Formats: sequence, C-alpha cells, structure tokens
Amino acid sequence: MTGHLPQPQRSDARDNRARILDAARAVFGEEGLSAPMRGIARHAGVGPATLYRHFPTKRELIAETFAEQRRACRAAVRDALADSDPWHGFRNLIERICELHTHSRGFADAFMTTFPDAMDFTADREQTLRAVGELARRAQESGRLRPGFVVDDLVLMLTAHRGLQDLPRAARFTASERFAAYVIRAFSAAPDTEVMALGPSGVRGDGERTGPDGRGGSAR
Repeated sequence: MTGHLPQPQRSDARDNRARILDAARAVFGEEGLSAPMRGIARHAGVGPATLYRHFPTKRELIAETFAEQRRACRAAVRDALADSDPWHGFRNLIERICELHTHSRGFADAFMTTFPDAMDFTADREQTLRAVGELARRAQESGRLRPGFVVDDLVLMLTAHRGLQDLPRAARFTASERFAAYVIRAFSAAPDTEVMALGPSGVRGDGERTGPDGRGGSAR
C-alpha cells in the first residue's frame, strides 16, 4: 500500500511543525522578521529541508506564527467598536494594540508592514486603522477626544512604541503600559482629568494597579 504514510510519520510531522512554530515565535519575537529561516530551523532542532517542507516561504511561516495575535487584534477591534462609550473603546484599543506589540517584535514588524514578507498583515492593519478612525469620530463627537486627532497620529505612536523592543523583556511591559497611558492622556480633550500617568511597576499615578489588559485593578 502506497497511498498513505504510516501514523508515526504523520505524528513526527505534526511534532516538527509545532517545534518550528514555537521556534519562530521565539526567534521572530526577539529578533524581528529579519531573522533568517535557517536560524529558526536550528532553534527548532530540525533541518532546513524540514522547515521548508512545512513552510515553503517565509511569508507562510510569518502568517502562521502570528495567527493567534492576528485573531486577538481583530477581537480588540470588534470589542472597541461595540463599546457603548467610544472614548473607553478608543482607549482600550490603544492599550491592547500596545500589549500585543510588546509581546513580540516580529508581530510589531508585521503589523507595521515593515517587511515585504508580512504583506498578509496589510488587511489587519487597514481594518484596525479604519476602526480607529470610526472610534475617533465618535469620541470627538462626545467631546472626549482631542479635535485635532487624526489616524496618522496612531501610526506615529506605534512607530515610536516599537523602540521599546530594545529594552530588556522584563522592563518592556511596564514601559509599554506607561507609554500607552501617556499617549492616551495626550489624545484626551481633558488630559488632566481623563488618564493618570503610570507610576513604577504598573501603578498608576492615582495608586491603582493596572491589570494585564491595561485596565484598573485593586492595588495591593
């Protein structure tokens, strides 16, 4: 019989694919999308031929590596648009995008379309920017968002946020929370009352500790 591979080979193939994706998340996450395919193969403990058998192009590997982050980004957009308070939705979307970018240099690169191999992310980026535009319109009508805000301001903010990837991983998340808080305060029509800047270790200036999604929680 030649029509089917033996079950152990299929299991090995699944294991190899999982190792490759784990390696890609780790390598792309720390080095960005410029990391070579051979380096990912070494990290996964497989040969280049095995990697290319599963992912013939780097573009395919990038798309599969960050599939979960792409779903999370789309969910963040849906939640923000569904929020009855447009300013709250706008703030949460910025916080969640910053959080996603902080977890992985590679995802930030892909989202910002700085590499041709990440063109599959263009639709996600455009969807997010359209959502920001709609949220901005609603938040400006409510008087909560600065009248001069334009969507390009978010692009500028995310470009600056990518610089945090150069920080040690342990410091990166706290810095990202502080960055998002200051940016939201700058975008607010009433910056002195809307958002308090984060203090050290993820504690806001009003003494409230933020949760992992950037929302407030009880300080301990």
